[in-house]
Amino acid sequence: MLKINGLQKRFGGLVALAGVSLSVPDRHILGIIGMNGSGKTTLLNCINGLYVPDAGTMEFDGKELGGLPVHEVARLGVGRTFQVPRIFPHLTLLDNLDVSQLQTGRNANERYAQSEYWLHKVELHRLRHNYAEELSGGQQKLLELARIMVAKPKVILLDEPFAGVNPALAQLLIAIIRDIPEQHDCSVVLVSHDLTSIYQLSDHIIVMNEGAILTEGDADKVRNDPAVIEAYLGA
Repeated sequence: MLKINGLQKRFGGLVALAGVSLSVPDRHILGIIGMNGSGKTTLLNCINGLYVPDAGTMEFDGKELGGLPVHEVARLGVGRTFQVPRIFPHLTLLDNLDVSQLQTGRNANERYAQSEYWLHKVELHRLRHNYAEELSGGQQKLLELARIMVAKPKVILLDEPFAGVNPALAQLLIAIIRDIPEQHDCSVVLVSHDLTSIYQLSDHIIVMNEGAILTEGDADKVRNDPAVIEAYLGA
């Protein structure tokens, strides 16, 4: 579904991405971990069009993403959440979800049904007529996830979805994310510092360090890799 080869991104003298290559199969959860500054968010920003990479290729569902603006990447089927939720604060929850569907060609009834489904899924339906700014930080993350899912993306990029979320909402998020590949035919790229959740959810894990891939594999391989232990805990 998503293939990245030799991706590079510099900010002046800082090398943020140093030739990153990875692939995300269909209906697959790829976990990405790494210390602050390792290039995780820069990678997501390149994929969804916020940054233009300096070199390398990004192929999504057979189409090259490099150089496309954010809205065109989204229309191709790439959804994105952020560490700090980017909701529409002065719109109701229903309107937040409706905005994401205006380019889908669905009629009003179809859009409403899809919004109702996802508001029930994230347990925010009782607040559907509230303004988004009235939600807690964790609820805003749930709303942002619902807002990208109503558009029925093929891949979603989740940037620190569990950061600042209370344990109960975090468990709800984990349950929803776990079901997305099979129930909604959608792959997930999950960036998180919450290693427990990454290990629980990911089919494959990539560890980034200083803009490059340090190691990759399943949870057992990653958690026991000496290079990962050294990067996180020191030699």
